[in-house]
Amino acid sequence: MARQKTVLFACGTGIATSTVVAHAVEDAMKERGIRFNSRQCKTTEVAGQIDDVDLVVTTAQLPKDLGKPVITTLAFLTGIGNAEALDKIEAVLRD
Repeated sequence: MARQKTVLFACGTGIATSTVVAHAVEDAMKERGIRFNSRQCKTTEVAGQIDDVDLVVTTAQLPKDLGKPVITTLAFLTGIGNAEALDKIEAVLRD
């Protein structure tokens, strides 16, 4: 059995947009048959929480050298590019 992966959702406050994005991704991945652990944080906290994370999904810019896959997207806030963002997230979670 494969280890369940962990996704860290980050935004400026760690509460508002990261919650919206986390719920959208959780619902979409559930429909695709993918389960994962979910956490949220502020963008300033990402570097300190990244060690046990498989993917970071963020609505804000992060440093480029985090050593883990990062998907920066506003798709779940604007509705533009949702399918593409979900496909990228699914690819990382199935990898």
